[in-house]
Amino acid sequence: MSRGYYRYFGPFLKAQERWLNRMADRGLRLAEVGKLRYAFTPCPPGQVRYCVEFVGQKSREEQDRYGCFLEELGYRVFFRSVNLDFYLGKIRLRPWADRGGRWAVSGGSYGREILIVEKENDGAPFQLHTTWADRAAAWGVLRRPWLFLAAFLGIMALAVGSPALGGLALAALIPAVYYQIRLARDRRRAQTEEW
Repeated sequence: MSRGYYRYFGPFLKAQERWLNRMADRGLRLAEVGKLRYAFTPCPPGQVRYCVEFVGQKSREEQDRYGCFLEELGYRVFFRSVNLDFYLGKIRLRPWADRGGRWAVSGGSYGREILIVEKENDGAPFQLHTTWADRAAAWGVLRRPWLFLAAFLGIMALAVGSPALGGLALAALIPAVYYQIRLARDRRRAQTEEW
């Protein structure tokens, strides 16, 4: 018997990860994900741990290869959308993405921007990125869409003379700056420390 919960986390990956781990601590294991719905099945409390990663910059083939690689390591993976829109035959340009992921289409990488990874709890912290350089690269991936959005909104604000668009551009810079600080810190650690 599965239980359904409805939540929307948008781009807030850590909030989604914390919630999934709290559900696992309560004895609920993720069985299925949808746009808003998370279905859980009962399990012993704390049996599994979750990690959430943004993979919207990758092509569908790269996402599938990465998911298969993680499954070969013994993890379970779930893809989900960061958006709430419903689509049929949709195409989206992602100029900030890797070469293969710039055009997202339905049936391809569109609607598969978030990867939820589950592992059996062995008592060790669950992290997908196991070196400082890997973590810095992951922060860079998260920073790119926000930088693009801030630049786009800034250019539009200047073109039409809109203070509202300028305010949105500044708001988009907040997560970009946060990710840049994390990226710079982990790059420094990669040069001076071992994991």
